[in-house]
Amino acid sequence: MTVLGIDPGLATMGWGVLKSERGNFSVIDYGVVTTPKELTLPKRLELLESGVNQLFIKFKPDEVAMEELFFNTNITTGINVAHARGVILLTCSKNCERLYEYTPLQIKQALTGYGRAEKRQMQAMVKTFLRLETIPRPDDAADALAVALTHCQTSRLSGGFGIR
Repeated sequence: MTVLGIDPGLATMGWGVLKSERGNFSVIDYGVVTTPKELTLPKRLELLESGVNQLFIKFKPDEVAMEELFFNTNITTGINVAHARGVILLTCSKNCERLYEYTPLQIKQALTGYGRAEKRQMQAMVKTFLRLETIPRPDDAADALAVALTHCQTSRLSGGFGIR
C-alpha cells in the first residue's frame, strides 16, 4: 500500500510518501509545496491544488493521511491555513477514496508514546522508524512523513480514523 502523508500549510505544505507492506515501512519520497507570499490568496490556493494533483499523478497513493488543523494564538494565520487545508482536503478527496485525519496529539502518541512530545523528538522517531540517515528536511516534510507513518501504524490495528 502507498500512503501519502500531508502536513497542511499555506506557505509550505509538507508531503511524504511511504510504502507499507506487512508492517514494514519505507520512504518513497518527500518534500514540500510552497507558495510565494507575494501572490494573492486565490493564486496561492491554486498552486496548492496543482501541487497536490501532481503528487497523485506521480505517486498514485492508495490512501491519504492528513494532520488536522491546530493553532492556538494567531487567528489570521489559522484562517489562512484553514483555507489551504480546505483546498488540500478537497483535492485529496477528488483523487482518493481513502482519506484519513489525525490530530497532532494522535501523531505524537503514535510515534513517541507521549501526546505532548516536542518537535525534535518526533523528528528523531521518524528518522528511527524509517531507518533514515538524517532527519528529513524541511520540518514540514518530516511532519508529513510522521502523519503517513502514524496512519501506517494505526490503520493496521484499528482500521484507521477515516473521514469518508
